Parts: sequence; C-alpha cells; structure tokens
Amino acid sequence: MPGRQAKVIVDPAVPDDVAALLRAHRRLLVRFHAGWAPARKRARPVAGVIARAALATTSVTVAAYGLLLLVAGRFPAFVTIMMVATLLAVGGLVRPRRDVEVERRQALERDVYDAARRYEGRYVLRDQLDEGARALLSRAQAAVDQVMTSGVHADGLLDGVRNAVMLPAQEWEVARLLAKLSKLRAEHREIVAEGVTREVTAAAEPLARALAGSEAAVAARVEALERYARHVADAERAYRARQQIAELSARLPRYEELLAESGADASAVPELHRLTQDAAALERALSQSVTSAQEAFRHLTPEP
Repeated sequence: MPGRQAKVIVDPAVPDDVAALLRAHRRLLVRFHAGWAPARKRARPVAGVIARAALATTSVTVAAYGLLLLVAGRFPAFVTIMMVATLLAVGGLVRPRRDVEVERRQALERDVYDAARRYEGRYVLRDQLDEGARALLSRAQAAVDQVMTSGVHADGLLDGVRNAVMLPAQEWEVARLLAKLSKLRAEHREIVAEGVTREVTAAAEPLARALAGSEAAVAARVEALERYARHVADAERAYRARQQIAELSARLPRYEELLAESGADASAVPELHRLTQDAAALERALSQSVTSAQEAFRHLTPEP
C-alpha cells in the first residue's frame, strides 16, 4: 500500500489546529526556510485614504450636479452625468475590496510564519530530506497507513489507542532523525567535496561511519514498523476470510434446501458442512496472527 507521501510531518504534541495550519501551507514554509519573511501589518498609506475620500466627494458632487440638470429638464446631460457618478462610486468600492483580499492573504502568511517560528524544530518538510531519507520516510508512512486503515484496527482487534498514539509518534521520530541526518550528510559532502588533506580525510572517516550508523539505526526502526504492518496484514487476511466463510455458512440451509429439491447427490452436504471447520481454523489463524501483531508492536516500544 503506498504511503501518504506527506509533505509536512508534525510532532504529534503540537496542537491540532497549528499542525493543520502547517500541513496546509507547505509552500509558505519552504519560502520561510529559504529566508523569506512576510511583511508586518502596516497602516494604510495616507495617500490612499485621501484618494478614496476625494473620489467619494467627487462622486457626490457629480451626482448633485446631475440632479440640477434633471430639475432643469436637460435629460440627456442628466443621464450622462449620472453614469459618470456611478462609475466613480463603483471605482471607490472595487479598490477597497482588492485591499481586503491582499490584507487577508498577508494575515494568513503572518499566521503561518508565526506558527512556524513558534514551533521551529517541531515539524519536518519533506523538501528538507535527501533522496535516501525520503525513501525511508515513505516506507515508514506506508507501514503506518497499512495498520491504521486495516479492518482489524478499525474493528478493535488491535490496541487502537496505542496505535493512535504510538504510530504517529514513531512516524515523527523517523522524520525528525532523517531531517538531522540529511542536514549533516549534506554538510559532510560539501566539506569533503572541497578537497581535503590526508589528515582531514582520516578525521572525516569516523564521522562518515557515524552517519552510516545513524542511517542504519533509523532503517532498523522503519523495518520494525514494516514487520508490525506485515503481521497486521496477515491478521487482516485471516479476518476477511473468516467474515467470508461466516457469510457462506449462514447460507448453508438454502444450499441444502436447493440440493434436496433438485434431487442432487446428498454426498455434497458433508462437503458444505466443512465450511464450519474452515471457519474454526480461520478463527485460530486470526487469533495467532493478532497475537503475533501485538508482539511485533511491543518491539516498537522497548522497555527503557
């Protein structure tokens, strides 16, 4: 099952409304990390306020002149003047609406920016990860999704509360470690690419091994998630098969009735009753697979 390929991974401890805001505005977060910052809220320019006041005054003056023309019986001139007054009034209304849209967008940018600053280090952008790290994160997300969308989880055969708490925490920890790893790996490559002396090369080798060891440790964490997901998949297959057998067993009387009415070979009846035996075997298989999944889950949260 393919992972969600989430673009923003947020620490589960971050408030839900803030997490939703960050996840919904990845492009803004990318711009922030590139050094861009939104403009702080500013008072409307005095020139703009004066221009709008002048426009309103002119519109009222023109409309008043139009009324004088109407009283004087100059209808063609009255119509022309009132059209001008209407255009002036509409012009005064349209521009503030555009200003409102700009202000709304800028307010959103400031909200996202403030949240990003306040919770710096509590979210990871997929863009921050190098290729190897993105591949590991995708595997972790696929494993989490496979568990959380399974029927055995939805129907309470697994520990739903622990899944809902621990699996997002595991996904976050993988993303957090991979972000650090990607950053250090990029810095290491940049330094080594400049060309170094034999002494520096010797000093850099242990650091390279440390990076490789860290990646292996994160990979082991991802593999543990995948093992748990495989056990859940086994339980899911047994669970679905048990449901199907139960549905077929419920229809046994109708099959027997059809056989009796049609005069078919009665030896087929025992064959049908083997469905009950199959159901019992699947019940045992389901129980064993759920137990195996629970055991695999315990490996995700080793005792300190």
